[in-house]
Amino acid sequence: MTSSQRPIGFVLVQTARQIARAFESFLFEREGSLSTWLVLLALRAQDGCFQSNLAAFVGVQGPTLTHHLNGMEAEGLIKRVRSTNDRRVHVVSITSAGRRRFLKLRRRAKKFDTELRNALTAEEMILLCHCLDRLAEASSRIQPAVPLASVRHGKIHLKG
Repeated sequence: MTSSQRPIGFVLVQTARQIARAFESFLFEREGSLSTWLVLLALRAQDGCFQSNLAAFVGVQGPTLTHHLNGMEAEGLIKRVRSTNDRRVHVVSITSAGRRRFLKLRRRAKKFDTELRNALTAEEMILLCHCLDRLAEASSRIQPAVPLASVRHGKIHLKG
């Protein structure tokens, strides 16, 4: 089977997993992980956000995020407080130690991104982004995805 005949979904998933593992390893060299990076990234965009929104942004279930947040809180990177409006809801904020870790991890993330981009020409990068956007749109028409979250204009927004 030629590479153009392999199922595109399989190729995308395998490639994404490979890149995610490499990125995670790259961040780990500087006291980081993908989940730590994503939480800090979200909190830098919208400090004091709900734990449930963070879970959607990171792409994990609530209990999994709670496990990550417990570790981050123990390291002094974040703090959690119960909402004054709803005691069932936790509001998560970044600490000064978290901001310092974010800056360290951001430098690593930028370096990783630069290395990936250097594997492609500018034209290939534009084409790749265009093709990925089209595939994402096609997959949404085939099977609407579970709500995800993104950061836009300094706020975490649920997609769906």
